[in-house]
Amino acid sequence: MSFPRLVDRRPELSPDELVQAMTPPPRFDVVRFDTYLPNPEEPSQAQAVRDCSTFAEGINADTGGGSWLRAMFGRKKTGDGKSGLYLDGGFGVGKTHLLASMWHATEGAKSYGTFVEVTNLVGALGFAETVKRLSEHRLLAIDEFELDDPGDTMLVTQLIAKLTDAGVRIAATSNTLPDKLGEGRFAAVDFLREIHAMSARFSVVRVDGPDYRHRGLPDAPPPMSEDELTRLAEATDGSTLDDFDELCGFLGGLHASKYGRLVDGISAVHLSGVHAARDQDVALRLVALADRLYDRAIPVRVSGEALSALFTDEMLHGGYRKKYLRAISRLTALSRDLAKS
Repeated sequence: MSFPRLVDRRPELSPDELVQAMTPPPRFDVVRFDTYLPNPEEPSQAQAVRDCSTFAEGINADTGGGSWLRAMFGRKKTGDGKSGLYLDGGFGVGKTHLLASMWHATEGAKSYGTFVEVTNLVGALGFAETVKRLSEHRLLAIDEFELDDPGDTMLVTQLIAKLTDAGVRIAATSNTLPDKLGEGRFAAVDFLREIHAMSARFSVVRVDGPDYRHRGLPDAPPPMSEDELTRLAEATDGSTLDDFDELCGFLGGLHASKYGRLVDGISAVHLSGVHAARDQDVALRLVALADRLYDRAIPVRVSGEALSALFTDEMLHGGYRKKYLRAISRLTALSRDLAKS
């Protein structure tokens, strides 16, 4: 029997669609500050809610006019004179929930995207056009902010400088403090001036705590047999079934900014023959796919090795460690979703 496969889909996004798509993903459509449940044992979480709410209120209180007025006079900054808010903390503490809540609480034109979506927008529109369009917005929210290579460093630091000078407020989430971005991935020391200039524009809000996705919950279900995986894929309307290696190869030819469109409308993803990623490039593509699946609450079933074995010990002790742990956390939660059904 022939099953629908992700590798047979050909997602495309026009430049205008890229701009229109810059909104929180489906999982975060309905989140608000009052739906965030701070861990009572982690006071930084309740403080983060207050700081993020104050940040959004400050944007709304600013009734400045168009971008030419903002460029001349600027907008109000945070209490410490900075124009951006940077949520730093481990994975699974609700940073994306808070970022999306800021977006929802902000009035007027605004945009929201992952770091890779923002960089891809620049690639699609060009730097000047991206600055022009986003300068009309009151807020740019950037999730999963990270500097993975020198090109991204120069691009993003310049973009943030242009936008904040035009009065746009920037809110971002990351697992890395802004002045430590890029460490362990490339020769970040060569770009310290740019990194420090960018980080100086942000107030840092720390969000501490354990991964909420797994507090008091069982481990992910073990991988199943090929026959059981095929049977369940057939029984799940709207699902896909892909060979893991074939999917990894397919992702290599698809820009990560299209991974969300790739899985739109899918009810569940089934992966056959899962094993550890063969190299860092494949591993990072799997991280991006895991994030987009999680954004859309698309459950996952696998055969082969467990999802916790996607990344080698060497990877888990390298510069991308936090990304890999976040992916495992999210995929574990998604596989648990299907196990309950």
